[in-house]
Amino acid sequence: MSPGRHQRRRDNVDRWAGTMLNELNREAAAKRGAPGSDIISAALANNRLGVSSVVFFGVAGAAPLTVIIGAITTVYAVVGNTALPLVYIVVAGILSIFTVGFVAMSRHIVNSGAFYSYISHGLGRELGVAAAFVALPAYAMMQIGLFGLFGVVAAGILASLGLNVPWVVCALFAWAIIAVLGMLWVDLSGKVLGILLVAEIAVVLVYDLVMVANPRDGEVSVAMLNPAQLLTPEVVAMMVIAIGGFTGFEATVVLSEEAKDPKRTISRATHIAVLLAGLMCAVSAWAMSVGAGPGRIVADAQREETNLVFSLVGPHVPDIMITIGYLLFMTSIFAALLAFHAAVSRYQFALGRERMLPSRWGYTHPRTGAPVVGSITQSVLSLIAILAYWFTQADPLVQLFGYLTVVGGLGVLILMWGTSAAVIAFFVQHPRLENVWRGRVTPVIAFFLLSIILFATVVGLGDVLGLAEDSIFNWAFATGYAVLAVLGAGWAAIVRYTKPDVYAVIGRGVERRTLFEFPEPPRPHSHSMAFQDHYSTTSSGRDSR
Repeated sequence: MSPGRHQRRRDNVDRWAGTMLNELNREAAAKRGAPGSDIISAALANNRLGVSSVVFFGVAGAAPLTVIIGAITTVYAVVGNTALPLVYIVVAGILSIFTVGFVAMSRHIVNSGAFYSYISHGLGRELGVAAAFVALPAYAMMQIGLFGLFGVVAAGILASLGLNVPWVVCALFAWAIIAVLGMLWVDLSGKVLGILLVAEIAVVLVYDLVMVANPRDGEVSVAMLNPAQLLTPEVVAMMVIAIGGFTGFEATVVLSEEAKDPKRTISRATHIAVLLAGLMCAVSAWAMSVGAGPGRIVADAQREETNLVFSLVGPHVPDIMITIGYLLFMTSIFAALLAFHAAVSRYQFALGRERMLPSRWGYTHPRTGAPVVGSITQSVLSLIAILAYWFTQADPLVQLFGYLTVVGGLGVLILMWGTSAAVIAFFVQHPRLENVWRGRVTPVIAFFLLSIILFATVVGLGDVLGLAEDSIFNWAFATGYAVLAVLGAGWAAIVRYTKPDVYAVIGRGVERRTLFEFPEPPRPHSHSMAFQDHYSTTSSGRDSR
């Protein structure tokens, strides 16, 4: 059966875009050879990050100590189900399945735009830009929300020392350091994250060993690891909350252009980040239930809240270990702030480089290779948000941290869902690039599982946020992301007709690379012909000048 009219038009336009991309590549190569050309200003610093540094960014974004102290206790207290260790194992398994296809695609597409670039390659440029319009606010909200938690935790630590400091002062202190680090060398940020994360993992392991070595009931129970508990109705709600605790691991791909040997580094680092975060959360959730006793963990969590871990280990360790735990809780939040700042500034850079944002966003610092304008933009937005919440006297823990990180996590989940579909489409189009397992089987399984979790998240978002049943915000956030996606796709469609040279490079990265060199295609159907002719005429005019 011959392809339909619309498919023929789509094929022609895609081939036309590929040919135009090849022409742009030749022009760019000629310019790079010209005297005085500034290549550095349009590229991130390369060959800076090894596997360990990228892992630090991914795991720091997931902030395991913050999840253990905050999220795990909250789930025990609110949901009242002891299947949480198994839930974290299942969620880590689902994300590991997603990661197989995700990193398989990263071996063929090296771009700091990550989700945006992958979706544009797999599902088309319009949907790629739609993903970018979702990614920017999602990651921005994740980072901004964490300033509220940092401010509250830091103010609490200072209060224990007799210093009464408002949360906003603590948040602004962290903001200033993040703003400076965001402008410096990415490997410097990686070293800072490495130091903080190693200390964080060490204290988590010590706390887990102490809780398991001192069981409340006098024996180490594994009853909460019974798979039958996964059949309870609360499990889906627990998975929705648990998957939010992993948000940030996918930011490893955003660093692909700055990694050493990105095709291997990113793949290994992403797998390690998922497994490490999942293992830490699952083991800690189990250790907490052992320390409190399976029959008492819910009541203790409701009474102690975020102090649960410290109350369980406090009687068995020196006071200095509790103090270190509180300090590392604070630095865990700081590490996540730094990781998300790096992610959102690089998304802005990728869009600016490809002129989907103003081209100024596509420049980097000539010495550090940092995305200058993207970093400054995120810092300014964060400052405005922190001050706005302070002036309105909003609750920094519930309304800044709680609301923004949950809504931001919804956006990241939407991106993962869309990317799993893009991976399927990409390897259907290019079946020889990967084997069937990585290119077909795991992406389909991941798409199915993420579809269930995304649906449950959208339906139950109001419950997670503690909203009234008749609140407009029960559906406003999901609708808002849908509107942003439509605006993004619409903007890409406008660019397709008004700036075909810009449209051709959407999602193609610093090399403006296609997977294949396109032969000269037949002239595009209808309207596309006019734009190809217009581009050729314009180029000829420039050449003649």
